[in-house]
Amino acid sequence: MRAMILAAGRGERMKPLTDVHPKPLLKVGGKTLIEYHLEHLAASGFKEIVINTGWLGSQIPAFLGDGARWGVSIQYSPEGWPALETGGGIFNALSLLGDAPFLVVNGDVWTDWRIHSPQLPSQWRADALAHLILVSNPPHHPKGDFGLLDGRVADTDAKRYTFSGIGFYHPELFSGCLAGAFKLAALLFAAAQQGRVTGEIYSGQWHDIGTPERLAQLDQKLLGSAQ
Repeated sequence: MRAMILAAGRGERMKPLTDVHPKPLLKVGGKTLIEYHLEHLAASGFKEIVINTGWLGSQIPAFLGDGARWGVSIQYSPEGWPALETGGGIFNALSLLGDAPFLVVNGDVWTDWRIHSPQLPSQWRADALAHLILVSNPPHHPKGDFGLLDGRVADTDAKRYTFSGIGFYHPELFSGCLAGAFKLAALLFAAAQQGRVTGEIYSGQWHDIGTPERLAQLDQKLLGSAQ
């Protein structure tokens, strides 16, 4: 299985930090956000990783190179600016991701969630187009995104959870899409209505690094735990 890290966004709420660096290259706990993902993926046995680039995108391959430092091979999917949103970015990179299901991780989250080998989760069902990692709703997103009923993600008024930005996708999810900018959420809601999205709830640490304040809070927490 291959993995993709989404790293093309502007990070408007992170200004002025993202005026200088793309969001995934911001540091927390002594290393960049994207390095945490690469270390995790490499330790889990992933060998082939795709990273899309957009805002200040040339800085990312200049910093990461070909991935040899982590024992992986990185291919880049440049989008220019404006970037192609989450769905358009993945669609643009499908030729690099192959014909089998793949893992995608948002480059601007920090989590201790781990996958222990490059394979589909046990909850994945034969008809699934996606499998989402869901978390409890943070204060800045109290209404959540999806419900979870009998292992399937649903757009329901029942208890809802927040999509973590970590998901497994079958290329078929993007069939019928056209090149250009579009959000992943629309595809996920449509597939969920067909009962073709599975999911699980993760109760460990997860942080959406959406503001300089949240970045600073996590930085202090990680540096403190390392002492």
